[in-house]
Amino acid sequence: MSPIAYGVLAGLVFGAVSVGMMLPMRFENRTIAYLGAFTGRFAIGFLVPLVALPLPMWGTGAVVGLLISISNAVVTGAYMPIILIGTVGGALIGLIGGFVVA
Repeated sequence: MSPIAYGVLAGLVFGAVSVGMMLPMRFENRTIAYLGAFTGRFAIGFLVPLVALPLPMWGTGAVVGLLISISNAVVTGAYMPIILIGTVGGALIGLIGGFVVA
């Protein structure tokens, strides 16, 4: 699979999973909250297979996930869940990408 195709697929899946985890929560503006979460997680999934760092792909995923998640965590004030899910999700995307990206 090409890195771009995998990035789109991983971004869509990670974004959908993140929004799914948010469904039971209450927000003042649900649409904005879901859209913000989806776009941040989509960016992680999309960028992980496209970024070249001198690390294993799971390490690159963790770094990308951490860096993209920091801004969302600062805005919401929910540091641990956002940073943890972004970092672990990025690492998993990188780990899987190591096997499926040609």
